Amino acid sequence: MREWLIAAVVLAAVVVLVIRRLRGEPLVARELFGAPVILVAIGAYSLTKLELTVADALWVALGSAIGLGFGAARAVTTRLFERDGVLWLRYTLWTFAVWVVAAGVNFGFGALAVGAGMPEQARPMTLSIGVSLLGEALAVASRAKVTGLPYARPRR
Repeated sequence: MREWLIAAVVLAAVVVLVIRRLRGEPLVARELFGAPVILVAIGAYSLTKLELTVADALWVALGSAIGLGFGAARAVTTRLFERDGVLWLRYTLWTFAVWVVAAGVNFGFGALAVGAGMPEQARPMTLSIGVSLLGEALAVASRAKVTGLPYARPRR
């Protein structure tokens, strides 16, 4: 039951993040990197409780690479702009489309991995979402640096 609670909280947080970014929000470095780092840490910690084979670790690594790639692709579809002297970020409909395609690919990859013998627990949702958001954050940060505009200050 605890896994369902974690999944529900993570899903709710992602939905809130997507809605906020669809409307546009100031780009705050701590918020850009905070959630991905926390989710990756939780997901990686859950993997330490499993006895993974080399093949399982390779499936996790490949899944993570796919997640990073889709996150970076999603970042390319975002809109960075200046408002009030700081960077703002807005998701576009293309960003949402990449989210949907990535979810489908992730589901298919997961089914393939589990079909090949990888335990279902070796694909924690927190890790998958965190890696994807990390790929997005890294690509957005790279694009943000080129603008020369400052990040927004953290909210109080």
